[in-house]
Amino acid sequence: MQLFVDNLTNVDFSYLDDQRGLVGETWLASVLLDGGLNQTSMIWDFGLVKKVLRNWLDDQLDHRLLVPTKSSNLSYEIKQDRIYLSWLFADNETFTMEAPLESVALIDAAQINEQTSSQWCLKQLAEHFPENLEHIQLNFEAEDISSAFYHYSHGLKKHDGNCQRIAHGHRSRIQVWRDGSRDEELETNWAERWADIYIGSHEDLVTVIDSEEAGNKASQMHFAYDAPQGHFKLSLTSNRCYMMESDTTVECIAAHIAQTLQQENPTSSITVKAFEGLHKGAIFEV
Repeated sequence: MQLFVDNLTNVDFSYLDDQRGLVGETWLASVLLDGGLNQTSMIWDFGLVKKVLRNWLDDQLDHRLLVPTKSSNLSYEIKQDRIYLSWLFADNETFTMEAPLESVALIDAAQINEQTSSQWCLKQLAEHFPENLEHIQLNFEAEDISSAFYHYSHGLKKHDGNCQRIAHGHRSRIQVWRDGSRDEELETNWAERWADIYIGSHEDLVTVIDSEEAGNKASQMHFAYDAPQGHFKLSLTSNRCYMMESDTTVECIAAHIAQTLQQENPTSSITVKAFEGLHKGAIFEV
């Protein structure tokens, strides 16, 4: 017999990819359980399924940087609950991060995808499952989006929760109205502008090392800040970054996109609906 919970929860995170770089992502999680009935004539109580699995995913995957520890692109060291990591992309550009260990998930795989992440999660969760369970299938999938969307990563140092982590992200829709009508061209153009981007705040930018000194095609940008969970540092090449004068909350993102598009289309009124992952976000009109 099987028990299923579709759309159990969703997780927002970032991961390192050899080709794409630092990628913000949002996955829906669903679970399928095989097993015999227990003394209460259940495979597992739905309340416990949701409590155990959802809480674990929220704690161990959500708002973290997923790092494939078997990748040859990675080097890292752990010291006193902090991680120091370096990643070499296929174009020889580099990413480095220093952060509290709780801000990453060290995935025992050569690359991050839905399958390798699911397998890793199930290994970590094994001790939490009741004995009558014979097989567990954890499925991750991205939201089916037919319109424009982008992948972005950021960090919110002023946030009390896990959004303060310097490299977490989202896969997000973008909807734009020009003079009261949806404008798919503006949506697509912005999604292309922000494909696999790190959105940084000028307030958190510490130094910029020019391309010749950094040994890259682009300048190396160094970000750092202190937050309730500790000290965070990150560096990434400028071609993978987009700078904002404000914080990078979804409210500020919606306002920034709308104001930028209005400046580029000065005779039009612009409304932007910016999503932060699934089913939430901000709207700004100008």
